[in-house]
Amino acid sequence: MTTYNGGGRPEPSMVRPYSFTAGRTRPKVDLAVEALVQSLPESQERRHELSNVEVAIVDMSQKSPSVAEVASWLGMPLGVVRVLVGDLVAAGHVRVHATLQEDSSDADRRDLIERVLSGLRGI
Repeated sequence: MTTYNGGGRPEPSMVRPYSFTAGRTRPKVDLAVEALVQSLPESQERRHELSNVEVAIVDMSQKSPSVAEVASWLGMPLGVVRVLVGDLVAAGHVRVHATLQEDSSDADRRDLIERVLSGLRGI
């Protein structure tokens, strides 16, 4: 596992992923892995409230990555990142944009899956 060192690059960590979430496995808000995360402007003024990993997520979220992309970049399990992003949403540091609506077609859903897979592969 890797963690953010504040210098823009991930570095190896001996910290167990569940310690970042105090053992919680469910996010405070419902998050799809393909949901796009966007940092809010006021979060920059409140950085002192955040851990290094949370600062990394907020910084990454300026480019609106998906939850899965954040997990990949940090080298952390997706479930842990979902909990951390959920905490950041609840605290008003980031917002999440839904990628599909209830009435989305099967073609829309397949297209989204292909885009997510391409993004994770770095294509």
